[in-house]
Amino acid sequence: MSQPLPASPGTASHEHVVGMGTVLDHVRTPREVLRPHIVEFRNVTKTYNVGKAEEFTAIRDVNFVVEDIADKGEFICVLGPSGCGKSTILRLIAGLEPQYPATGGDVLVLGKPVIGSGSDRGMVFQDYTSFDHRTVLENVTFGLECLHMPRKQRDELGREWIQKMGLNVENDAQKYPHELSGGMRQRVAIARTLALKPRIILMDEPFGALDPLTRLNMQDLLVKLWKEVQATVFFITHSIEEAVFLGDRVYLMSNSPGTITEELKIEPANRPAHEMQRQPEFLEAVYYIRDKITKLESNP
Repeated sequence: MSQPLPASPGTASHEHVVGMGTVLDHVRTPREVLRPHIVEFRNVTKTYNVGKAEEFTAIRDVNFVVEDIADKGEFICVLGPSGCGKSTILRLIAGLEPQYPATGGDVLVLGKPVIGSGSDRGMVFQDYTSFDHRTVLENVTFGLECLHMPRKQRDELGREWIQKMGLNVENDAQKYPHELSGGMRQRVAIARTLALKPRIILMDEPFGALDPLTRLNMQDLLVKLWKEVQATVFFITHSIEEAVFLGDRVYLMSNSPGTITEELKIEPANRPAHEMQRQPEFLEAVYYIRDKITKLESNP
């Protein structure tokens, strides 16, 4: 059951523990985050087709701050009803059109306004974004090639990342995307992003099209690789179980136009995904979030 946290003398606290999660009594403000900020949203609104009949506001007055944790990074998961603007937030951080730029407010990365895409931010999409005419090795090293890294050096790094992703260098490096399964193609896409070692990794439903067992295996692999690259990860998902397993922190969004309504701090998972999902404290956090989202979806 949920247990209230001890309140500081003279203050009232509504924070409470829900299984593996601690529900904060409000979304943190920049003043409350002592470390430097890696991403900050200040009253961010995004409206599409401004002034036209089909004008639509996806997010409104979004505020949150994520700290830059040295030599570790933080894993941020964003959950909410369908159409609440989760992907809009991700692409505003990435600086990708047509989501970028925001209609109102400020999107800051490392204290500076986002002015487009950059190599400090890597993006992994739900669709398998491989180049069909390139081999696995050429796909993995594409970003390194764009940075004009010498071929010998980038091929060495590429083979390292192919192996880290659980693929076979000898058998798979010279294959083309059409020769791979969906899970293997997504491993290639993730390797291409991680090989660049970006400060921020943006992942938009990367495991959404995978079968359940492959999805669990990819979650375990991602946790392992994230610890190695030490980046801040923003992860969009419709799976509450996935968010509770992966996330250090979870943001819950309202119905469209979306805004951040709740922030949860999640305890790190200490077992593989398939084992964690059986634990009572894990399920309690999942049920709490599910009830919140179910209520939102039933009252659009």
